[in-house]
Amino acid sequence: MNEKDKPAVLLEYYLKKLKLPTLLREYASMAVVCRNDGADYQTYLMRLVERELLDREKRAAERRVRDADFPVIKTMDTYDFKAQPSVNERLIRELMRGEYIDKKENILLIGNPGTGKSHLACALAFAACAQGQRVRFYTVTKLVTELIECREERNLQRLQKQLQRLKVLVLDELGYVPFSKAGAELLFEVISQAYEHHSLIVTSNLSFDEWTEIFGSERLTGALLDRLTHRCHILEANGESYRLRQAKKQTKPRAMKKSHPDAK
Repeated sequence: MNEKDKPAVLLEYYLKKLKLPTLLREYASMAVVCRNDGADYQTYLMRLVERELLDREKRAAERRVRDADFPVIKTMDTYDFKAQPSVNERLIRELMRGEYIDKKENILLIGNPGTGKSHLACALAFAACAQGQRVRFYTVTKLVTELIECREERNLQRLQKQLQRLKVLVLDELGYVPFSKAGAELLFEVISQAYEHHSLIVTSNLSFDEWTEIFGSERLTGALLDRLTHRCHILEANGESYRLRQAKKQTKPRAMKKSHPDAK
């Protein structure tokens, strides 16, 4: 090894061992920039460390989004509040700041199918990821299935501990499929463990008085609602379905064309 090259080789070795990939990638080019700017060694080091920190924060944010397992990335910018005037836009904007997470408050999104409840849940949870929070998105059916499978495989405690480490747990589409007695009890346990420890975001197409049909027990449903609705923001979305509206728009031009006297 050329003695002149030895410092660079050792530096790159040390940076790899210290797991500083941005410093490794940019130390040479940043030296040129700083030399041209007449910057001192402290400025050179500060700029390098700043780049490493920014890249590390970016990678952490990407990892949080990946770990959240969103079905699709949704943001508030693409939600049409004008099409759903029943949704409290001002409250949604406030919740986007994430203060409910520190207060361990829940969010319930209740209303008709197709009104964007899942969109809002995804957008709120995505914002929480950007704020540095641990988030996980589940459809309720998927979570209950996973809980039952873990119990059968004697891995239930491991999954429960993973859920307890979260700051925000999204439970989407509560009410579409009734639970077995075992499934209802396992979901109740998850919600009980979350109570006053982390925030839940729940979407449902059922009013509260219909939840007994899903859980199969008035007593269990009452206890579950008591925990969910304590320190909770309840938002209603009772407008027309987006999908139904789109279908009407697509059907109308075809119907007009067919009825036109020149149509063949």
